[in-house]
Amino acid sequence: MGVSLVVLVVLSVLQVAVLSYVNPPFTVMTALDWIRSGGVVEPTIPHHGWRQLREISPHIRKAVLAGEDQRFLSHNGFDFEEINEAVKDIVLQKGYRGASTVTMQAARTVFLWPDRSLVRKILEAYYTVLVEIFWDKRRILEIYLNTVDWGEGVMGVEAASRRYFHVSSQLVTQSQAALLAAILPSPHRWSPTHPNEQVLRRQRRILKDMEKMPLVS
Repeated sequence: MGVSLVVLVVLSVLQVAVLSYVNPPFTVMTALDWIRSGGVVEPTIPHHGWRQLREISPHIRKAVLAGEDQRFLSHNGFDFEEINEAVKDIVLQKGYRGASTVTMQAARTVFLWPDRSLVRKILEAYYTVLVEIFWDKRRILEIYLNTVDWGEGVMGVEAASRRYFHVSSQLVTQSQAALLAAILPSPHRWSPTHPNEQVLRRQRRILKDMEKMPLVS
């Protein structure tokens, strides 16, 4: 048991360390899709090619941080201020709000399966720590933007930009970027091209908050 645990730890550390320099060829979800399809669907990401951070519109970089993780550069993977606010909302019965950072989302997208079990949560925290140790903030944001789920069959910023606005992610405008970021909490229910009032409210807030967001480059 002890030896097996050591081996798993070593393998996971190597796994994260390698991706500091090598783009992930697939995520756990794309691998699962490949298995379910009997090998028909290639488990590769993303569909329109990997985009380095400098090739992605600065508007998108700022909008995603404004909408998903405003303290991205100051925390070490866990935003305890946001976690505290989320717990308060639950206690006061104001509803559930996510407190996942960009680092946490990148860790679970690349390395883990979709689940709400305690085991998955523990592994998510573990991989989040490893990611913060081995990847710098630029690399974290780059991997996040290239692997994030942006709707049915839409993985990564380039696929989302082309699907919704018919342009490269390098050419997305400020308004379009805010719409893309606005749907991230629920990309399979919300649309940036047919936004409901909730999405439009989020877009307005994100546009305002983008002004104070740093440009990770």
